[in-house]
Amino acid sequence: MNIDSFVTDISSVQLTNVFNPYADQCDQYDEVDAAVIRRNNLREFIRVSALLGIETMWMGRDLGYRGGRRTGLALTDERHLTSFCEVYPGSVIKKSTTGPSIKERTADEIWSLLPKLNLPPLLWNVFPFHPYEAGNQFSNRKFTAKELSVAEEINAILIKGLGIKRIIAIGNDAAVYASRFGISVEKVRHPSYGGVNEFRSGIKELYAIKMQ
Repeated sequence: MNIDSFVTDISSVQLTNVFNPYADQCDQYDEVDAAVIRRNNLREFIRVSALLGIETMWMGRDLGYRGGRRTGLALTDERHLTSFCEVYPGSVIKKSTTGPSIKERTADEIWSLLPKLNLPPLLWNVFPFHPYEAGNQFSNRKFTAKELSVAEEINAILIKGLGIKRIIAIGNDAAVYASRFGISVEKVRHPSYGGVNEFRSGIKELYAIKMQ
């Protein structure tokens, strides 16, 4: 897989009411070179995932304004950037925003489980950008079908390029979407809206690990 070409392609996407963390600049929170940092974060994540031989993907829905919009990494908030190199050894990940590190609830739950795994998954989303409500960049909404069509080839290239053989879909939206790739798909409850215990139980069963 040509990682540089992949990062270039994903950085070229521009959509209305969608923040592309690999190209766009947040006037309120971003460092001056934030998009460059997030491109490097993504490049590092894919590079290390390939070196580790990761064949499982955890797939969420889209980037949130408190998480991946700021880090450029799916299901990852700034509070866990310091843990990244421990779970994904050899990676060099940096913070791209000013001010204190922000916590995201879903990312917090995801990262409470990753250190318990022998081999971590590739973290990704159905829609690898941050869709927001018109007039409010710091909001979350579900992507539209038209918006999703722009990400189809990007997702296919990543899954094929890294030889992903198994997708653990986090929530119904991801499960429905992931089925189109012709590889093994297993669904767990999304941890938001009261689903934390079911999410933990689902991962525990899939990985046969003990959790408190």
